This record gives sequence, structure tokens and C-alpha cells, in this order.
Amino acid sequence: MLNLTTITKLGWRPFFQQQLSLEEWDTVRIARVMAHHRTGFVLNMEPKIATDQFSLNLAMTALMPEITVGDWVLLDKQYHFLRVLERLSEFNRKAAGSKIQKQMIAANVDTVFVVCSLNDDFNLSRIERYLTLAHEAGADAVVVLSKADCCNSIEDYVQRIRSVDSMIAVEVVNGLDRKSVSVLEPWCSLGKTVAFIGSSGVGKSTLVNTLMGEDTQETGGIREDDAKGRHTTTARAINITPTGALLLDTPGMRELQLAASEQGIAETFSEMTLLAEQCRFADCKHDQEPHCAVIKAVEDGVIEARRLKNYHKLKREQEKNGASLAEIHSQNRNHTKMIRVTQKQMKAFKKR
Repeated sequence: MLNLTTITKLGWRPFFQQQLSLEEWDTVRIARVMAHHRTGFVLNMEPKIATDQFSLNLAMTALMPEITVGDWVLLDKQYHFLRVLERLSEFNRKAAGSKIQKQMIAANVDTVFVVCSLNDDFNLSRIERYLTLAHEAGADAVVVLSKADCCNSIEDYVQRIRSVDSMIAVEVVNGLDRKSVSVLEPWCSLGKTVAFIGSSGVGKSTLVNTLMGEDTQETGGIREDDAKGRHTTTARAINITPTGALLLDTPGMRELQLAASEQGIAETFSEMTLLAEQCRFADCKHDQEPHCAVIKAVEDGVIEARRLKNYHKLKREQEKNGASLAEIHSQNRNHTKMIRVTQKQMKAFKKR
């Protein structure tokens, strides 16, 4: 039988347990992907009697499905990969550049800290983009305004966030001050997985280090002329805090193109979704249509013109990228089926 004590601390939920068959419950090893390197993964798992192996490296092979940090995987008794469990939440984006391809960021995250600094790099449209990503993934979102020690007008920034979503959780911190960062601890309890996303230089790695109580992540400064940061985190890995939270720092993502994010956009721009029900036309695009409730709200000053412009931008982006990715997915179905057949044949051969 499986020892659930350790994997519960790693974020195990009944959602994952329900995916195991009775046979697997007695025979497999459960592991969580804690880091993703170029050639493979670092896994943490539940301990078994008569073994002190808590983690191991798993080499990447062509027969594996797409695996990312935060995934739960099943291994056989010889620690060979069997399968990856269905995800409770999934963070992905369109891969950087012109190539139409989905890039996984993380899986099975409970809360995402959208980190932005209180300086010239503060950008509401970019925050809306990050919130769309979090909402589409199905994780709770918290906006974390960093570098509070460098700002004299904190309340103005907070109110600008509130104009985007009056219900969103907003916390203001000085990443170098342990007491200041303690306001984030309610989301960082035992077994909870928290991802940090934001542009380079906003202080994500500094926050992780402060919550960890040690320097686990490299940090860097910002350019003085435009307050933009330099990349310091280049890989994704989960760190476990003294309180048992699992923190995932991500590389700065200034180019964050959305893939299929229709639900995420609807939630991020929820007031427009509600107003759309009052538009004359059911398929109103909120552009130049007559009797559009959203356009009227902009004209009346209820909705900021910038916000509607960004809504249109994100809608066009996700529709274009989503359609292209769906076409690629359809083309790859036969290849996926071939991989599954090959895996079954290999398993059958091993049982001989």
C-alpha cells in the first residue's frame, strides 16, 4: 500500500487519488515533478518500507507525453515511467517566437502570485494578461505589488488594481523584509503549491528567497533607465518552505502570448461578460455595433477605454493562437495513438 504522508505534503489531493486503479494502488510508486531540466526531471516521492529513496532523476524519452513541473507521475517498482496523472490546473502559453506551439509552464498549482513592481515597469494591461493566464488555469490569483520600500504612492497603485477587479486579492510587500512578506503566508501553508509569475526584475526570486529563509534563487538588479529587469531564473523548480509550502519560481515572461484562453478572458473581464447580455446582438463584438452595452459603459466612464482595447487585443490573440493550436492538435492525434500502442506493446513484452 502507498504511504500517503509524504505525498500529501507534496500537494496530493483526492482528485489524483481517484485516478488510480485498485491494482495501481498496490503496485505503483507516486512521484511529483519538482524540477524540469533539459534532459529530464527531478522527482520527489513517498517513502517505502526498507528504502530511503525520496527523490530520483527521470530521464526524458521520446515516448513520454508532455510533462511539466508540478505534474504527478506513476512509476513501476523499478522506477520506470508509467503515466502522468490528469492535471487539476494547467499553466501554458503560446511558445515564444513565430512558431505556433503550446509551451507548458506548470501544473497542479493552487495559487498564482502575479508579481509586479511599484516602479515604471507597472503595467495594468500586462497584469490583465497574467490574470487571464491564472484564471484559465483554474488557480486562485493574488496580485503582489513588490518593492514597496521604493514607492511613495502605494495606494494609487492599489486603486489602479482595484479598477481592474474590485474583488482581487492585492498584497503590497518589500521582498527583502521578512515581516512584510509574511502577509503572503496564508496562501503558503503545508502542501499548497504557489507559482510566481511576472516580468524579469519584479522581485519574484527575492520573494521566494525570503519565504524560504535562505537564498535558493539567484537574484539580479534592474536597468535604471526603464526599470526593466534581467533574467535570473532560467529553469522551473519547486522549493519547499519551512512551513511546507511548495513555491515555484518561473523565468520572467515579458512575451506571454495567450493560447486558448476564452474562459480566462471572460473571467478577467467579467464586467464586460455581464454587460454583453444587455447588447442588442447576441454575437456583439463590442467594437462598432449599435446599442452595445459595453461601448456605452466606456462612453459613460464606467469602463476604462484602455481596458476595452486590451480586451480586444487578448481576444484576437487567443482566437488566432487557439485555432492554430487546435489544428496542430488534430494533426498530432494519430501520432499520440501510435505512442500509446507502442507503450502497451512494451509493457506486454516486459511481462513475458
